[in-house]
Amino acid sequence: MPRRHVHMTGAAEAPLRAALRELRTTLDVPEDFPPEVLAEAEAAARAPRLPEADATDIPFFTIDPPGSVDLDQAMHLARRGRGYRVHYAIADVAAFVAPGGALDAEAHRRVQTLYFPDEKVPLHPAVLCEAAASLLPDRTAPALLWQFDLDAEGRTVATEVRRALVRSRAKLDYAGVQRQIDAGTAEEPPALLKDIGLLREQLEIERGGISLNVPEQEIVERDGVYCLEYRAPLPADGWNAQISLLTGMAAADLMIAAGTGILRTLPTAPGGAVARLRRSAEALRIDWPHHVSYSQLVRSLDPDNPRHAAFLQDCATLLRSAGYSAFTGGELPSPAVHAAVAHEYTHCTAPLRRLVDRYAGELCVAAVAGQEPPRWALAALEVLPKEMAAGSQRANTVERECLDIVEAALLKERVGDVFEGFVVDVKENEPAVGTVHLEDPAVVARIEGGGAELPLGERLRVRLTQADPGSAKVLFAPA
Repeated sequence: MPRRHVHMTGAAEAPLRAALRELRTTLDVPEDFPPEVLAEAEAAARAPRLPEADATDIPFFTIDPPGSVDLDQAMHLARRGRGYRVHYAIADVAAFVAPGGALDAEAHRRVQTLYFPDEKVPLHPAVLCEAAASLLPDRTAPALLWQFDLDAEGRTVATEVRRALVRSRAKLDYAGVQRQIDAGTAEEPPALLKDIGLLREQLEIERGGISLNVPEQEIVERDGVYCLEYRAPLPADGWNAQISLLTGMAAADLMIAAGTGILRTLPTAPGGAVARLRRSAEALRIDWPHHVSYSQLVRSLDPDNPRHAAFLQDCATLLRSAGYSAFTGGELPSPAVHAAVAHEYTHCTAPLRRLVDRYAGELCVAAVAGQEPPRWALAALEVLPKEMAAGSQRANTVERECLDIVEAALLKERVGDVFEGFVVDVKENEPAVGTVHLEDPAVVARIEGGGAELPLGERLRVRLTQADPGSAKVLFAPA
């Protein structure tokens, strides 16, 4: 599910940091790794299980946010006749994590990396996720190397995956890649990201898939004052995501063909949920003709438009029922398809940050090699869905609580101030209670009308009545 990410771009105020530390304590977030886990990680970093195949001659590059060092993926793109060849290297975490060891047990306890505005709580120790196992530039590392041959329309005609040593040549970021592509100065491998990405987006449209360009919230410092702003995703973000989606769908196909695997599934949204979104669109004055499908509407929205941004945040609620389903013996779960992807799909491209990806990758390597999966991978399939569900729930709680704390901390000196916003939701049984989406700062919070019905979808001047970081509560009322 797309998250409302929160990033700090400057040093946070002391009260905000204190509130975030208290949140980590309250949620019992495991920040420090036990000594035995650190010792095992350091030993694994010195002597990982290395593959025989060597693909270090391929000039891979990575695309990540600036400052990122836990690099799961590296790619190389090339023309192949009228089509394309995609090499996609995924960090081989299994080369460092011994099944049943202290490091493995700790990963199952943490499940996934947790992101707080001021720091991250990683799935694996930094010696692995930020060094030995990361696909950092000019460093040789073991990887699961995917190779896709695509035709002129971007359709997959051949898929392979194997273990190999890889070496990234360049660490790029989204904004830089976008500038180079727009200016026509990008070298061919990154320039092809646009060509392939657009083709894959068209195929997504044809199969009825949906990619939500949900704006991110950022904490920014301007003249010593902190505020919240929205950052709309760049086209390069979407093109890069298409390579990951390509891999996730191919991995699902491989596991289904082999009869054993774990899928990321999402049931089709019930009619009532879509009807609620139609009411939300009407309230926000977004034109949604009945002959236009939900997926078509979403693609037409501009995340820089405040009304559209509010609606995109609302759309993300349809993805909350996504889960993980394991299967053996060729008997697929029901549903097997991820409704937003509109295809069978799995998570396999972020093993440094998500537990399930290590297992999905292992099953795919075995499937391509025509071998039985290793026992340790098979043994985990029964419990992985429950572990991932618990880990996802904790991540969702962290996200929600962090947003509340950040909004309260950054607004605490502005109680009584008046802001411009839109009423984006009103409770059915309590029309005086709802949600307001401010234009500036980037805040989505509760509003209470004091007994008067709130004007759903209308622009409204609102007054901040409460902003308490300690209780993580922000409350508005009509001005």
